[in-house]
Amino acid sequence: MKKASFQSMPCPVARALELIGDGWSLLVLRDAFYGLRRFDEFQHSLGIASNTLTRRLSDLVAAGLMERRPYQNNPPRFEYLLTEAGRDLRPVLLTLMMWGAKHAEGSKKVYLADVETGEPVALTLMDSNTGKSITVEDHRLHIAPDADPLTHWRVEAGEGYRHEKLWVSPFPQPNSTRSEQQ
Repeated sequence: MKKASFQSMPCPVARALELIGDGWSLLVLRDAFYGLRRFDEFQHSLGIASNTLTRRLSDLVAAGLMERRPYQNNPPRFEYLLTEAGRDLRPVLLTLMMWGAKHAEGSKKVYLADVETGEPVALTLMDSNTGKSITVEDHRLHIAPDADPLTHWRVEAGEGYRHEKLWVSPFPQPNSTRSEQQ
């Protein structure tokens, strides 16, 4: 079954999902962060079919999240290493891990800890420019003026609900411009 493509959506979340793929791909990335590199290590860790793992590794390499590098010539064997773009997903995976520990039963067996104290880390999303934690009250999404009408509508509708407006703008019409919607 072919997965849905999010390539045409101008949303950064949709575009990221297009690159990351599915749950298996996230688990391969997780294992790469743990330090696994080789096909047989990923397969043993995940219990995944070899054809599925081959596809996921190929997709992650094609997306620029991992690189394939030979480690043996006869027979040819390859290891898979995180690229800079792949390593940039570390905060995402750590946040997903913390969310899972809080909301998914039976998932508290692995946690991020401070090296010196051994105590679990309490992750927070913060603005590195100001040091302030990101909150719904103090931060808003900014939408570029030339973003598509659907993106503008999503944000405006959400803002309307947050401010308890009784009327939220109607759905944008397909293939219309922002000025036609106003």
